[in-house]
Amino acid sequence: MEPGNLTRVSEFLLLGLSEEPELQPLIFGLFLSMYLITVLGNLLIILAVSSDSHLHTPMYFFLSNLSLVDICFTSTTVPKMLWNIQTQSKLITYEGCITQIYFFILFAVLDDFLLTVMAYDRFMAICHPLHYTVIMNPRLCGLLVLVCWIISTLNSLLESLMVLQLSFCRVLEIPHFFCELNQMTQLACSNNFLNNIVIYFTTVLVGGGPFAGIIYSYSKIAFSIHAIPSAQGKFKAFSTCASHLSVVSLFYGTSLGVYLSSAATHGSYSSTTASVMYTVVTPMLNPFIYSLRNKDIKGALKRFFVIAAIKKTLVLSLKKYT
Repeated sequence: MEPGNLTRVSEFLLLGLSEEPELQPLIFGLFLSMYLITVLGNLLIILAVSSDSHLHTPMYFFLSNLSLVDICFTSTTVPKMLWNIQTQSKLITYEGCITQIYFFILFAVLDDFLLTVMAYDRFMAICHPLHYTVIMNPRLCGLLVLVCWIISTLNSLLESLMVLQLSFCRVLEIPHFFCELNQMTQLACSNNFLNNIVIYFTTVLVGGGPFAGIIYSYSKIAFSIHAIPSAQGKFKAFSTCASHLSVVSLFYGTSLGVYLSSAATHGSYSSTTASVMYTVVTPMLNPFIYSLRNKDIKGALKRFFVIAAIKKTLVLSLKKYT
């Protein structure tokens, strides 16, 4: 591409999930509902863990962090999409696009690392139960979360800075509902070879590394459960990690599905639709997975609402007699 055709862009066009005008109200209502459910569900998990002293354990500490990250992850993309539909505008500024890429990668990688830390926690609880409370102390738990944040931040910063080095042509349409890194890289008119190398390398490193850690942890867990003599003991041990295993399967399954569908169809809109699964649906389902079969979470939420109702009744009674 000739230098004269390169330009310093100020904005991009997000084409979204569909360009059909009659579908926009349906898409708006659907995504607004999913977003509100995601925020409310994950906030309830955070409230339950923070308000109940029985849940001040490593497993629920990591779960509350995961819920916070899921809220941030969804909030990176969905509100802007809803705003564009409501205002009937597809524009996003260059700075807004880079910012969206930064936070999207940050929270996606952070989600991945937190799932790995949670797998390590289950590994210690099942394979080394006698040393669990000593090893998984509050200091180590806080340190593990801090390391996750540092690695995710550095990785996201690297990816974003690499995009800043690119120059773009006149065609500034992104066939997605958010500024997706690969789509942005493909729009560049300047040489993007180094960007592609960095993307592939970091994907293998921050995607494959944690996944290998999860596989290792659950292989050890499987052997430990197999060694338990009683069927009741096996079921109890497995039930402690069933929810986490479901979330891991959903996260990696949907992420893998996006790339497989993209590679198979070579269609931008098909991969965009598939990406809804891991950007919106997975964070929405996580609270349901962790709460529906978890008596501790359900009990904590029940106690929280009962106490809130009692406090409200007392306040109203005091106001009545004053």
